[in-house]
Amino acid sequence: MLSPDRSIPASQPLRRWPVVVGAVLIQLCLGAIYAWSVFTPDLKDSGWSNVETQFVFSTGLASFAIVMVLAGRNLEKLGPRKLAVAGGLTLGVGYAIASIGGGDSFWPVLLGIGLVGGSGIGLGYVVPIAVGMRWFPDHKGAITGLAVAGFGFGALGWIKIAGSWGGLIDEIGLGSTFFAYGVAFATIVLLGSFAMTMPPEGWLPPGFTPPVAAGEGSEDFTPREMLRMPQFHLMSLTFAMSAGAGLMAIGLMKLYPPEVLTDNGLSESEADAIAGTAMAVFFSLANGAGRVLWGVLSDKLGRKRSVVTMAATQGAFLILFIPMASNEWTLYLAATLIGFNFGGNFALFPALTADEFGNSAVGKNYPWVFLSYGAGGIVFPILGGWLGDTGNFPLAFTICGVGCVVGAIATAMVFPPNHDEATEPLSVHGFLHHAHLFDHAKSA
Repeated sequence: MLSPDRSIPASQPLRRWPVVVGAVLIQLCLGAIYAWSVFTPDLKDSGWSNVETQFVFSTGLASFAIVMVLAGRNLEKLGPRKLAVAGGLTLGVGYAIASIGGGDSFWPVLLGIGLVGGSGIGLGYVVPIAVGMRWFPDHKGAITGLAVAGFGFGALGWIKIAGSWGGLIDEIGLGSTFFAYGVAFATIVLLGSFAMTMPPEGWLPPGFTPPVAAGEGSEDFTPREMLRMPQFHLMSLTFAMSAGAGLMAIGLMKLYPPEVLTDNGLSESEADAIAGTAMAVFFSLANGAGRVLWGVLSDKLGRKRSVVTMAATQGAFLILFIPMASNEWTLYLAATLIGFNFGGNFALFPALTADEFGNSAVGKNYPWVFLSYGAGGIVFPILGGWLGDTGNFPLAFTICGVGCVVGAIATAMVFPPNHDEATEPLSVHGFLHHAHLFDHAKSA
């Protein structure tokens, strides 16, 4: 019998849905990183530049992605519950550190929210995904979407509590808000961690037959094998482009629209309120909904087709955002569309990783794919902040839009792997061979 941290005894009734509740509670807190934009206006008022605000955001994303690899490697050793607890406590401590000096000092915020807080998110994030897929192998896309939906919806709640609903920043100040959030994050993640247990070894849902076809998660690959395969690199390119573009949009949602809205005659306060609503309501709700709906759709349409569609349409939406940001209602529409597709990344790529490289190995393999999210989170938000400081926000959105289209083409070339690919060094020849298979499949 495995320890309670790793699995429940086979003799006990197997109830799957508490796992979903625990996963959502954990992700509600880990999604705090997407609430960063609610703090940037006050930080800019205290003298921060656009690049500095985006540097903290990007540091958090990079720490998140890098530490997630370590978490995936230790998931089986430590057990999901201990890993989730460690993530919640680390995230809480990070926000407490950020509160030092009133919450507007660059280095404590960079260390606390960027480095320590991002690391806490990385420790906890892989747990609900890996546990959820073990309990729901019959609905990988849907369960992954539900498991990470809290990450998207959580941003809405934390933004509103700090801003217009709770008014924490105005009432108690930035530093005290960071500290209160740290306590809340640690407490809620601890509650959610109680449900993070694996099913018994070999357990399957009643009536479910494991898939045997390639590309359906029937064959497990190690991370070392996966890293040698073109499929991994093509998927990672798409993830970096699509997620990085959405992360840039999050960082700039309260910086770029107010500029063009005030140019069209609105006051600064009106423009700020509209941009805040676009981010806190329309983007955030669509982000959460996209995680669930893209996951459900991918179970029906197929994972690869869903990723290609999502990335290609995201490219178009980002380019269209430039003119749409100048009007209140078209801004809301653009924020909804971009948020919906952005959320889809986090349901589709874990499930696609499981399909390509094995259901049981997703806890170890997905963190490596997720590194591309960290890469995109470094490059695109900082690029957007730098171009914003030079007065060229539209170019940032155009670059990201084109990048998403390139990503869609990359995933269109992904086909089921085999162990022959895993035994050969990655090379240009391997990519050309993969492209040949892609052409052959199109003509078949």
